[in-house]
Amino acid sequence: MSEHQSGFVAIIGRPNVGKSTFMNRILGEKVAIMSPKAQTTRNRINGIYTTPDAQIVFVDTPGIHKPKNALDDYMDAAALSTLNQVDAVLFMVAADEAMGPGDQYILNQLQHVTKPVYLVINKIDLVHPDDLLPRITQYQTARQFAEVFPISATQGNNVEELLTTLTAALPAGPQYYPADQLTDHPEYFVVGELIREQILHLTHDEIPHSVAVEVERMKDRTEAGKLIIEAYIIVERPGQKGIIIGKGGAMLKQIGINARREIESLLGDRVNLKLWVRVQKNWRDNNQYLRSLGYNKKDLRQ
Repeated sequence: MSEHQSGFVAIIGRPNVGKSTFMNRILGEKVAIMSPKAQTTRNRINGIYTTPDAQIVFVDTPGIHKPKNALDDYMDAAALSTLNQVDAVLFMVAADEAMGPGDQYILNQLQHVTKPVYLVINKIDLVHPDDLLPRITQYQTARQFAEVFPISATQGNNVEELLTTLTAALPAGPQYYPADQLTDHPEYFVVGELIREQILHLTHDEIPHSVAVEVERMKDRTEAGKLIIEAYIIVERPGQKGIIIGKGGAMLKQIGINARREIESLLGDRVNLKLWVRVQKNWRDNNQYLRSLGYNKKDLRQ
């Protein structure tokens, strides 16, 4: 009988290279929210991939970018702190974008990593095959990688091959989580992320990443047997509150409809979702408020 293999693998890269899409593809469920906007992921999100012979805990990190506020500082710290705590690192880049300063910054951080680093070139479905080799060569000139995997997270190209290679490289180890568990985050967190995802989708460029979601309650049931979820949408300015609510409450209603559909799909339960909007001025630079929302640098100490 072969040994059970297990370990932790960090996914790191600039914003919007497809890290969350990749992890959701692997797990078959929406654990990390997806949006065409940068900085969608704010926390380290653990996704748990389990087979009869192995378990890989993927850590989907926030996209690294130049910090502009305390929240940005937290996001970079969350991403970089994973590098010395895992068994392998996936450095993900986009096939349709040239290597830039952000990629070079990450490459500099990876110089201190002693565990295997794999170069994952995502979004190959967006480029001609002839354009891939120059992109690969560009990165291989900057650093030696354990292996290079051109993939498409949206279409699944080469994803299974990557998983096979990672599994074979992991040490013998226990099954850390139950086979049916997909993430180590509580339901409160995932539900809040699903609501925030719909805000990003529906408000487009009108609401930047100055929005957060605080789930106040997830319990009790109505007479109709629905799970009650109450949450606050946090913005920084009164004008943003007006955009979220929309004319006659139309935008808030649509956010609720879309988010409820995603939450019910995830939980397999009928939901009564109640949303309110709250203004918290400059919350992204308020460390105390950031901690109340779950962004705490103390959690990242190595």
